[in-house]
Amino acid sequence: MVQDVNPGTILMSAQLRLLPPSLTFRFFMAAAVFHFFFWVAIGFSYDDVSTFSGGPGPVLSAIHILTLGVFAMTIMGAATQLIPVATGLAHRSLWPTQIAWWLFLPGTLIFLTGLNFSEQWIMQLGGLLTAAALLIFGFSIADLLRRSKVLKIPVRFAWLSMASLLVLVLLGLVLLENFIHGFLPDHQAIAASHVILALYGFMGLLLMGFSNILVPMFALSKSPPARNQQIAQWLAPIGLVLAVTGVLVNTEEIVGIAVVIGLIAVILHIQGMLWCLNSGMRKNLGLSFVLVKAGWVMLIVSLIASGLLVFDLLGEQGPAIFGAIVLIGWLATFLLGILQRIVPFLAAMNMSKKTKKPPRLSELGDETKLKLHAVCHGLAFVTITGGIASDKSLPILLGAVIGAVGALFFAWYVVAVARSYMVYHRESEATGPVSGD
Repeated sequence: MVQDVNPGTILMSAQLRLLPPSLTFRFFMAAAVFHFFFWVAIGFSYDDVSTFSGGPGPVLSAIHILTLGVFAMTIMGAATQLIPVATGLAHRSLWPTQIAWWLFLPGTLIFLTGLNFSEQWIMQLGGLLTAAALLIFGFSIADLLRRSKVLKIPVRFAWLSMASLLVLVLLGLVLLENFIHGFLPDHQAIAASHVILALYGFMGLLLMGFSNILVPMFALSKSPPARNQQIAQWLAPIGLVLAVTGVLVNTEEIVGIAVVIGLIAVILHIQGMLWCLNSGMRKNLGLSFVLVKAGWVMLIVSLIASGLLVFDLLGEQGPAIFGAIVLIGWLATFLLGILQRIVPFLAAMNMSKKTKKPPRLSELGDETKLKLHAVCHGLAFVTITGGIASDKSLPILLGAVIGAVGALFFAWYVVAVARSYMVYHRESEATGPVSGD
């Protein structure tokens, strides 16, 4: 059994549903900038990384630079554009996305400042702005999902993701309030639930849904067989609920069962994605899908690490080791791989609306910068994880420096693509229609 719509056919009318490039690219540009500052923040707090287990301060600020500044920024920009392209539906208005942007960027900056200096009122102000932006974004996406009649499996994954977003935002606000009034009986359990819902709920489920669209679209394949994806769609939220329940009631066995269920769901999902890559007409998907595949491997490793962490089998540095695996190894690797594919793709799609013949994707930016970034990213992850595991600060500092260099290469590429688009736009407006194009 196959899914209801072949995502490979989406490209045929995608141009009709493209949003103004400035709307989506501002999210991607911001993500590239925050990516660099994440590594800088890790470098400045390198002495505290391996022993971090929670609480306000520079390390928690660095983590939120990555989760809010890079991951959420990327997801907000991508979802705002890709869901209309995939479903064939238009946003009722672009004002919610505009408002979400103007709340989210300053809110994130204020929140990070409060975390870094452990100033509670600054954290609360930034947290409220950020929460408002995420809720506006969530309701805007939910409106598209509610009206969609196609791509049922990706849409259901997206619904589950939006539900996770709502709960994690509420839990985040509760945690901020608890920093001041201390009314929660177990702050750590709520914080752990917030982390699970953010990483595996909001981001993980949405990425599983998007993958059912993007992987077939880029590989020029049919949709993956629906059966495995449907099973994964049931197992993933069950595992998520069990994980949160196990954490809240402090029962390791429940969390262990959740990890096993999550592993089965992820393996079934990845199996479908590999089917698309193997059966697709486009075999060479470049460096971006090397990162995507590495991200899939690290997703499995992160789930295994989460189980080891729960049963206290990762040692004293367990929380930090898990954090490096799930944040840098899985999510950063996967999302940066997807982002370097989406950025030139959307730029080229907008260029093809013009009358002047657009350049090839490879001509939009120097892909050597992406190769250098990939090498730096891998070295930074291995070096930092090794430093955490051995409880040595110097490798963490070295990894942060390497990661920052790689982030500069990545940002350079994104800026180059944006520049190529602007130059092309000016030239096509100046020359008008070109005969023979």
